Amino acid sequence: MKPYYINIIESSIIIAIYIVLRIAFFNIISRTLKKRLIQQSRGFLIKKVVHIVLLFICVIFIFLIWGVNQSDLAVFVGSVLTVVGVAFFAQWSILSNITSSIIIFFKHPVKLNDSISLLEGKDYVIEGRVVTIGLFFITLQTAEEEEITIPNNIFIQKSIRKRNDSSTVSTT
Repeated sequence: MKPYYINIIESSIIIAIYIVLRIAFFNIISRTLKKRLIQQSRGFLIKKVVHIVLLFICVIFIFLIWGVNQSDLAVFVGSVLTVVGVAFFAQWSILSNITSSIIIFFKHPVKLNDSISLLEGKDYVIEGRVVTIGLFFITLQTAEEEEITIPNNIFIQKSIRKRNDSSTVSTT
């Protein structure tokens, strides 16, 4: 009979690494939230995605430690990724919006309550104040109190002029 204490120790190390990585990523996300004045709900969504990815990787490593056949595990992971890939291919815009949301969260200069002009074309400009930055859409409030929702993947592709004077756009 094989002693399992080595597997238990290795599993404990994987779980400890998972916890450390999760805390580190959550701290980075929290700092980004505070620095960029982003909605707390956006941070919650990003944390949820990071948690699921880290947990998935941790479970795969634990399965390997406990002797699950690598070819069986590869078939399972491949099957899951194929189903997810087909689902995302069928809804490519959803994946594109989520990816754009993550890019906007970490690197885009626009944040809540910024007054911006979205340059749609040579003669068409959308102006408003950013009221929400969600996982799929950014919502602008115009001077006429109208709300305009723009998909994140479109928002990230457009030229944006950030205005310093918030007097031209209503802030209520």
